[in-house]
Amino acid sequence: MPSPLNITAPLAAALALAACTARQAATGVVADGPGFWLGLWHGFIFPVAWVASIFVPDIAVYAVPNNGGWYDFGYFLGIVVFGVGARRTQKVYVERVIDRPARRGTVIENEP
Repeated sequence: MPSPLNITAPLAAALALAACTARQAATGVVADGPGFWLGLWHGFIFPVAWVASIFVPDIAVYAVPNNGGWYDFGYFLGIVVFGVGARRTQKVYVERVIDRPARRGTVIENEP
């Protein structure tokens, strides 16, 4: 049985992290603001926009005001699925031959 410390420590850490979440002002969400598709595009071009925003103060990496959750979802998908997080993985195939002596009592027959 897990000790109470093993249960309460992760729960306390999760609550502490949840307390650090940012809140968006009511003026940051408008019904006719950028939605899912612009969020997807902004997430996809995030690396370029971030570098440009360092040198040009008028460029932002996130549109405010936006329409809220759908823009955020598109932005997240743009970064993770189609943008920076979309790396091709390599499949590595490893062949392993285990060569060990047979156990006593087993019969190994040779094929002709």
